[in-house]
Amino acid sequence: MESKKERIAELETLIQKHQNSYYNGEAEISDSEFDLLWDELKTLSPQSDVLIKIGTGADTDGFPKAKHLIPMGSQDKASNPQEFISWAEKLLLNKEAEITMLVQYKLDGASLELQYEKGILVRAVTRGDGITGDDITENARRMRGTVQKLDIPFSGGVRGEVIMTHDILKEKYPSKANCRNAANGIMRRKDAEGCVDLHLIVYDAAAIDDDYFFKDENKKLEWLKKRGFEVTETKIFTSAQSIIEYRDEVSKKRESLPFDIDGLVIKDIKTDMADLRKARPEKQIAFKFELEAAFSILREIQWSESGATYTPIGIIDPVRLAGTTVKRANLNNPDMIRAMGLKIGSTVSVVKRGEIIPKIEGLAPVQSSGEETREIVLPQICGTCGAALTDAGTRLYCPNPQCPKRLLHRIEKWVSVLDIRELGEKLIRQLFEKDVKHIHQLYSLNKDELSLYDRMGDLSAAKVIRHIQTKRELNLSTFIAGFDFEGIAETTMEKITAAGFDTLEKLRSASIADLSGVFGLGEITASVIVEGLKECEDDMNAVLKTGIITIKEPPSAESLPLRRLSFCFTGELKSMKRGEAEEKIKTLGAQSKTSVVKDLSYLVTNDPQSGSSKNRKARELGVKIITEDEFMAIIKPGSKEPQQKELF
Repeated sequence: MESKKERIAELETLIQKHQNSYYNGEAEISDSEFDLLWDELKTLSPQSDVLIKIGTGADTDGFPKAKHLIPMGSQDKASNPQEFISWAEKLLLNKEAEITMLVQYKLDGASLELQYEKGILVRAVTRGDGITGDDITENARRMRGTVQKLDIPFSGGVRGEVIMTHDILKEKYPSKANCRNAANGIMRRKDAEGCVDLHLIVYDAAAIDDDYFFKDENKKLEWLKKRGFEVTETKIFTSAQSIIEYRDEVSKKRESLPFDIDGLVIKDIKTDMADLRKARPEKQIAFKFELEAAFSILREIQWSESGATYTPIGIIDPVRLAGTTVKRANLNNPDMIRAMGLKIGSTVSVVKRGEIIPKIEGLAPVQSSGEETREIVLPQICGTCGAALTDAGTRLYCPNPQCPKRLLHRIEKWVSVLDIRELGEKLIRQLFEKDVKHIHQLYSLNKDELSLYDRMGDLSAAKVIRHIQTKRELNLSTFIAGFDFEGIAETTMEKITAAGFDTLEKLRSASIADLSGVFGLGEITASVIVEGLKECEDDMNAVLKTGIITIKEPPSAESLPLRRLSFCFTGELKSMKRGEAEEKIKTLGAQSKTSVVKDLSYLVTNDPQSGSSKNRKARELGVKIITEDEFMAIIKPGSKEPQQKELF
């Protein structure tokens, strides 16, 4: 487990690297892989300069920017039959007894939207950030499959995937890792060189200002074919099991196809424009093929040290996997090693989770003959302080609260959480080696002391001191996260404070049983928090005593009229978007939940009598189902929540 600061820096470097290679015709990863890196950085550091620069469509290569007619959001994904069946059952329960589903090949290339005005192609826009992309119209005009003039005065967008065939890759671009990377890079060349080797296959369309232009997905594809477009392979099914069988059939023949596919896309055959506009549409899903696996020999275990935790990394013989050479693979913790029965010399199965992070899944079905094996020996002693390590199964760590490595990591985490950018890693280490061993000691530093480090001048030293001593009022969750309890993120603390442990005093007086009762937490997490609060009590008190750092008072009962209530929304709202409703209840003190659970206060729906899965579960659990009008009455200023005493 890397520190937040280290992981943010790593993600920023990776995103910039892959963004540059993407635009320079040498893409190394897929759009989905890039999205995973992007989403993680957005979670850890939403104000990152990298996100702001790239997310606003920064002109990295000279292409003008253009907005999509309909946002290109991310699809839900199912990686196995059970996940797909769960999605299908959810969709079926919101419909009639039988539902017709349209199934298409999921092309593995680069997304592109063609925009037409009165039948004339005026723009071709790459996916970009999902809202805005690069205008590569002149490049798109050279691609096979691009229709530049329609036979009718249609105004709207046509979506497709830019691909390269295996034959073209082999003949003209043998140095490229795969067809997807080649297509991604070539389509963005400013000189358009090579774009004639690309092929556009389309799968969707939408008219401007006419949500009812298309009512049926299959008829939409027929319309596209009639206009001269090549469409992706499509079939119609009425059962989930038949789709699972079709997926197995396609998976077996995918290597013989002229281009790459990485799964199937399944849609409700009835066109729903409101759903299509969502950041993650609910009525379609990507049913991925099984993860590509490779077999290799485990040669060594290296132990990555971060803070107090020792994490095992498997060193394997180099093997090709998902277009890259893999030499290292995650093992997570000692329990995983024991559960798999791993030994040095074992033949192991390696996959890429999310097609990014290599992971050892277990022993290969057949072990390599002639390989000598030996037991994996876990570290016993902390290499920094000499304390005996604690093997907790899911975690191997140094239990010494005064371990220098642990203390240094805590200071680095504090600086990262508070975003004190002037305190760089090198300076922090110099201060730590001198005498700054605890967070509160940062606040007793003066300009003269700092000027002794790293040849720092008086002005620079004064600037650092000024930023350290800038008064900050922190949320309790942020304050606790800064003290680096192993594995406890700020989001975890937000759950705890929302559950009523909203002051430092309440937290300190809470028992393990109290905290483990918070929904989504367990005894292990609760124990780490209780132990961390005791360990850092003196340091926390000293920090607060400086008066520079204060903890925000919890909101008053009057400002949070819906405190301790929770809402789940299903179906469309008329008066506002679902995201707006979720943000509104949070400002009033309530929680937003994505599913119906036993402690839910209200399920909000405009179809309370439907047989949807959420409605059915709410009735089973005795959760109150209310309409949008009733919901609006509850959040109306000055209204009082009549069920609060009864429910809590």
